[in-house]
Amino acid sequence: MALEIERKFLVEGDFRPFATSSTNIKQGYIGTVKGRTVRIRIRGDKGYLTIKGASVDGGLSRYEWEKEIPVNEAEELLLLCEKGIVDKERFLVPSGDGAHTFEVDVFHGENEGLVMAEVELGGESEDFPRPEWLGREVTGKARYFNSSLRRYPFSEWSIPEKLGF
Repeated sequence: MALEIERKFLVEGDFRPFATSSTNIKQGYIGTVKGRTVRIRIRGDKGYLTIKGASVDGGLSRYEWEKEIPVNEAEELLLLCEKGIVDKERFLVPSGDGAHTFEVDVFHGENEGLVMAEVELGGESEDFPRPEWLGREVTGKARYFNSSLRRYPFSEWSIPEKLGF
């Protein structure tokens, strides 16, 4: 099992000129309970089964196990998922230092209008460059977890919730 360390941010500027690639992602959750999730994802032409543990350190890190599965099996498993499929396009944006890559998710469907970036780190205190399009940090804020967005999508948030109040 690997420890995933990442920080999440809202995107408040134009990142697209810096993106090197993009992929469509659809994902659902077979099980979500406090402390763990079981996710099915189709990313491009590949399927994945992912199990994630509880977030620690204020949402900065958590255990993650992932296995690639045939896309047709992932499609079948999506039919078993809890209500709410997350649909997004993920852009890869290299950082200025060349050591990090931001994954910028532009959400579609019920989460249309939400754009978030995350950066994976080698350690909790690791520094990284912050591009000008990177906005407010939302690391550890449960409403921004994909598993939460499928239950309570961005389109249903009030204006104060969207503004971070």
